[in-house]
Amino acid sequence: MLLVVSLGWAILQTGRFLLSPLLPAIISSLDITEATAGLALAAFQGVYAVTQYPGGEYSDNWNRTTLILPGLAVLVVGFLLFGLAGGLLGFLAGTVVVGLGKGLFAIPSRALISDLFTARRGRALGVYAAGTDVGGLLASGIAVLALTYATWRTPFLPVAAALATVTALYALWTRETVSVGSTSLDAAGTVRRLVASSRQRETLLAFALFYFMVGGFINFFPTYLAQARGFSDGLASATFAIVFVVGLTIKPLAGGLGDRYSRRHIAVAGLLLGAVSLTGIVLAQSRLLLYVAVFATAAGYKTGFPLADAIIMDEAPADGMGADLGAARALFLGANALGPAYVGVVATYADYAVAFGGLVGCLLVAAALLLRG
Repeated sequence: MLLVVSLGWAILQTGRFLLSPLLPAIISSLDITEATAGLALAAFQGVYAVTQYPGGEYSDNWNRTTLILPGLAVLVVGFLLFGLAGGLLGFLAGTVVVGLGKGLFAIPSRALISDLFTARRGRALGVYAAGTDVGGLLASGIAVLALTYATWRTPFLPVAAALATVTALYALWTRETVSVGSTSLDAAGTVRRLVASSRQRETLLAFALFYFMVGGFINFFPTYLAQARGFSDGLASATFAIVFVVGLTIKPLAGGLGDRYSRRHIAVAGLLLGAVSLTGIVLAQSRLLLYVAVFATAAGYKTGFPLADAIIMDEAPADGMGADLGAARALFLGANALGPAYVGVVATYADYAVAFGGLVGCLLVAAALLLRG
């Protein structure tokens, strides 16, 4: 189960990260503006965020398989739409369908891993979360090949085929049957449970600030390197890939350390390292120091992903784990979506040093909030 859902996450993240490097070609091919493309991607992010909570609660009320299998099937359809459907409407349909499938899959798959790995929950979630970095690295290379030898639509078809294979493997290996029960949602009860104590409220705020920082940094870092540091587009992309390479190692390591020691303390250490090294990126006067700071920044903030999920699930009741994680991640992803808007506005009217300084402040406040808990 760990293998198949981690593989599914890595493949769907490959398809998701293909959209960024292929976006100029998509804009040109569909004859649309950057604003239209941005709205389409916002629709993807919005559907993904909104689906987190119901996907989690239904996986508690029914079972994990009842959400995971349809989620994988919907993802196959969504990536086929990217690869085959023509025109702007086809592209918009693809973004919405992929966002829906990812939302259906994301929380139940994490909850399934948490169900199976109670003693080593952090390590298992770290392996799963590393799929994001595998996807980012694969997408970078695949996009170059597609733009050189094919069209922007071409790579989405193998992604759909690979996800269809994962769907078949999951259906073959799972011991659960599809079981649909009550469709009611206890959103009010879930929210009350999440914010029942000041410690829980501070934890939610801390990780919302963390995700806000990630959204601002990850979307604008290559542009920062190109515009503020004079990197070529190719060198900026290669430097950006360092972030994913580090994530492959650091996420399972951080999750494992969280299993042995305090998850909160490990998360605080990562946030503080991220804050110091992000400051170093802005202040570095040489390329060598900049690369060291990039490596350290990635090592710092990448620790947060498996630990955030594990901390939320540690504090959730066994029969409400999916609902709590889904509601919490809906908040986190909402904050994540605001990060790029903040960096874009501040960098436009001030500069990147000021914008990244605000992100450093977010990490420091998040560390203080977690340390209090």
